[in-house]
Amino acid sequence: MSSGLLTEWGTASAPTTSTLQARFAVAGWGGALPERRVTNDELALRLDTSDAWISTRTGIRERRVGGPGESTGPLAVAAARDALVRARMLPNELDLVVVATTTPEQPMPSTAALVAAELGTPAGAFDLNAACAGFVYGMVVCGSLIETGIARKVLLVGADTLTRSVDPADRGTAVLFGDGAGAVVLVRDGTSEQDGGLLASDLVDDPEGAELLTITAGGSGRPTTVESLAAGEQHLRMDGPELFRRAVRAVSDSVTRTLAAAGCTPADVDLFVPHQANARIIDAVLARVGLAPEQAVQTVDRHGNTSAASVPLALSEIAETGRLRDGSLVLVTGFGAGLTVGTGLLRWRTSWDEQK
Repeated sequence: MSSGLLTEWGTASAPTTSTLQARFAVAGWGGALPERRVTNDELALRLDTSDAWISTRTGIRERRVGGPGESTGPLAVAAARDALVRARMLPNELDLVVVATTTPEQPMPSTAALVAAELGTPAGAFDLNAACAGFVYGMVVCGSLIETGIARKVLLVGADTLTRSVDPADRGTAVLFGDGAGAVVLVRDGTSEQDGGLLASDLVDDPEGAELLTITAGGSGRPTTVESLAAGEQHLRMDGPELFRRAVRAVSDSVTRTLAAAGCTPADVDLFVPHQANARIIDAVLARVGLAPEQAVQTVDRHGNTSAASVPLALSEIAETGRLRDGSLVLVTGFGAGLTVGTGLLRWRTSWDEQK
């Protein structure tokens, strides 16, 4: 499908990096992980693999796998409630609920609508699917809505349960993914250049990478049938080596453009919070863009690839441990199926003035 669309519409134009200030404070944050830990050694009991093979190639040592009652919706609700408590905010104060996910609770209604209903808020609600880049895309979208005055208090959740989509017998994908959810409450704040929010963002896609990571059945183009199930088309398929190569290049370029747009250098960044897909990808990006290892936050060893949940889970963790302070410059980036990439440079701020 992708090649046909490119033929029809022509080649892609050069990416655009935005320097529009989206001013907001991160009033609250939260995360939710399933109870069950699955170690590499446990996977080695049923797959032709080992802890050394997995950890050397990915940096992953364990991941969380959702059980009964731990699908995308319940995990999103748990993370959302955690974030609202920290924000000291009631659900009915929200203007908008956005859930970034590629594994929705069900086809209809949106997972965001189900989360809003569970929380008991009349806020508007919609899902956003940019795969593993979904949370960063969501932050740009929500920040823009806050900046324009359409919303003042927004709940943004990244939640995925991709362990339910992988082929359990496929060593190439079964070892990579974990389940989880992370959430933030974004609140309109400020008018000065020193206020919190996005300083610059970059949203791009690599058209030639559209078929590198796919689930082909279950949509309108290929509805689930007995035949598609027999062929295993409900499972995630990935061209790992090519995805690795393209991701490193695309993320590095996106990070470089974002920093340049904000007038910053790698040395100005306090913390780099990338999508937690693979430790080797993170290390390669650090080397290419000139970021130091100590600037990077890595949770992939304990969580695996939690898709749209990985960035907000990492943000929640470092916020809880005190590594994030008001004024910190935080570089976030996500990349995944599409090949979709999103990067944002965020000035972290947790306090806000209701009158602004």
